[in-house]
Amino acid sequence: MEAETYNGWANYETWNVALWISNDEGLYSLAKECKTYARIVNDLIEEFGAMETPDHVSYSDSGLDTDALDKMISEL
Repeated sequence: MEAETYNGWANYETWNVALWISNDEGLYSLAKECKTYARIVNDLIEEFGAMETPDHVSYSDSGLDTDALDKMISEL
């Protein structure tokens, strides 16, 4: 049985976070500077008080595929 994915990502939450990082100029610049997803989340929470995407997906959702997000960020 094949694992289900969401637009090529592990799930909706991972896709949504990746979409915002890739398509929002501020998040994209932050991602290029931070280099890892964990650091992006830390900066978003500590510096901006941002806890979730504009679509209400938590940046610290336990279902996020952080390895895939790290890989995407490393390719920016």
